[in-house]
Parts: sequence; structure tokens; C-alpha cells
Amino acid sequence: QVQLVESGGGLVQAGGSLRLSCAASGRTFSTYAMGWFRQAPGKEREFVAVVSWSGGITYYADSVKGRFTISRDNAKNMAYLQMNSLKPEDTAVYYCAADAYGLGSSRLAEYDYWGQGTQVTVSS
Repeated sequence: QVQLVESGGGLVQAGGSLRLSCAASGRTFSTYAMGWFRQAPGKEREFVAVVSWSGGITYYADSVKGRFTISRDNAKNMAYLQMNSLKPEDTAVYYCAADAYGLGSSRLAEYDYWGQGTQVTVSS
């Protein structure tokens, strides 16, 4: 069993930056691909970014490419999402998720564990 806890959300002006963190429990964190997803009010949860178990492979949604950076520190059981040049349309609850059996995916159904989410609000 893996527990994920996100932190780092908040209110920021457009053009600003935030860094989200995801703390994971369990000794097998380093074997999981880690993803970030987000859900805006009235919308479905959508893929943001994913990083492979080693950190060597990353993939981003087109909407955040060039602005967001996903990373991980396996020694600390942590995953991160650095968000720069934030836009009002980035406003959402952000979730981290662990893919225990795959290489990482943009599909929600591939993920086995989810955090409770952290709110990010970008004002114009």
C-alpha cells in the first residue's frame, strides 16, 4: 500500500510560480512511475505530467509543456511539479498518482494510488 500526500498549492498571480510536492510512503516508491493530474471545477480530471521510476523519462500535456517540470527524488520518496508562467486556466485541484505496474501513462486508469489533492488558484 502506498500513501501519497500533496502540498504546495495556493493562490498566485498570473505569471507566477508554484512548486507542488508529493510525499510517498512505502519502500517501493522508487519502482513506481509518478504522475500529476488536475481537475478544474465542472471538468474531468486530466493528465498534466509523468516521470518514470528512474526520473529519466518525462512526458507532459501540451497545455503545460515548456512551463511545468516534473521531477522526483527517490532517496526522499518525493515527487515534484514545478509550475512557472502560471495562467488562470491552470486553476484546479492537483493530484499526484503512482503507477505501480507500468512505465507511466497519461491515462488515469493506469494509476493505482492517488493523493487527496492540493488546490492551485491563479488570479488574473
